Amino acid sequence: MIDADAIRRYLLDLQDRICTELTALDGSGFREDAWDRDAGGGGRTRVLSNGGTFEQAGVNFSHVFGHALPATASERRPELAGRHFQALGVSLVVHPRNPYIPTSHANVRFFLAEAEDADPVWWFGGGFDLTPFYPFDEDCRHWHQIAHDAVAPWGDDLYPRFKTWCDDYFYLPHRGETRGIGGLFFDDFDRGGFESAFGLMRSVGDGYMAAYRPIVEARQGTPYTERERDFQLYRRGRYVEFNLLFDRGTKFGIQSGGRTESILMSMPPLARWEYDYQAADGTPEADLAHRYLVPQTWIQSDGQPSHK
Repeated sequence: MIDADAIRRYLLDLQDRICTELTALDGSGFREDAWDRDAGGGGRTRVLSNGGTFEQAGVNFSHVFGHALPATASERRPELAGRHFQALGVSLVVHPRNPYIPTSHANVRFFLAEAEDADPVWWFGGGFDLTPFYPFDEDCRHWHQIAHDAVAPWGDDLYPRFKTWCDDYFYLPHRGETRGIGGLFFDDFDRGGFESAFGLMRSVGDGYMAAYRPIVEARQGTPYTERERDFQLYRRGRYVEFNLLFDRGTKFGIQSGGRTESILMSMPPLARWEYDYQAADGTPEADLAHRYLVPQTWIQSDGQPSHK
């Protein structure tokens, strides 16, 4: 039995718990805006701005309804055209102040399409991914270990499949590079029926802070200079490019008439672009592009560390 109310309760609680943990790491609280959508539904947006650790963090809950799928969804699933739909999710992006703390993103969501003369169609989606500027191998391995462990109970095939899906999805084709070091991405998931698939979504949602918190704690005291800050702002420009050009969630939100401020909360407060930037060979900035922004094996499919 599909229980959208249970999903809603879980997502609101997840938003609360993540905001509580980010507040503890930063020392500053979140501003909350509740909003309604004219076509049906609404949400609860929370944003932490100009904090001590996080320059900006946005954690958004939304639950929207509609009588026709937005173009970004109907193009993927044309057989659902004309059905009523509802979509629930929590989406978040954290932009730290210190360049040695990676930017992080997470999303968990549920989609349901219904028609009077047909069975309902539903699925879960989500994942989390990491975008470092000055990476540490141990952070990358830890991030992927938590990702592996979050989905392992649902099948040995899921981590390698969702990891590859993440590498492929968070890819900037016009730059020829991944957005970061990846993690998990999945969509259209209904394996094992509603309760089992809902359990996987919860595990991924609960895994995000377990993956991110230790990295923030390890790197938030790392000294940095104007050089590292400038490079961080330059790399944030890539984040903006992906979100505005390729991200399906951004397109779905805009096309479905969602709240613009909530949809674009993923944008960093500051970013910059530089014409034909080239990092000098042998620098950490060059190492990021040559070593980390290409898909690679951080842990094996069985969860053991990679020796590659």
